[in-house]
Amino acid sequence: MIPYLARLVDITKKNNAIPNDWKKSIVFHNYKGRDRSIVGNYMPVSLTSVVCKQMEHVTAGYLRQVREMREWLYECQHGFRLGYSCEIQVFTFCQGIAG
Repeated sequence: MIPYLARLVDITKKNNAIPNDWKKSIVFHNYKGRDRSIVGNYMPVSLTSVVCKQMEHVTAGYLRQVREMREWLYECQHGFRLGYSCEIQVFTFCQGIAG
């Protein structure tokens, strides 16, 4: 299946266009609990193309690898990095103030 997906992405890239089916989604409202008459108790969920989601995942992973390899982010940047979190960044910042 991978060769077919790779070919599909290659065609998409060469044509510089995303297939229309990848742009469509089915939205349904997922009930979260409590009073069903309150709109805020529902969360919209979008179902999109599995192929599109998979290619998005592969592309994001590749960009993450390139970003880490080339050290594009400042060393104290914690968001969007594997193994780092914003909570750790806040803790480190507070330690710097206190220490």
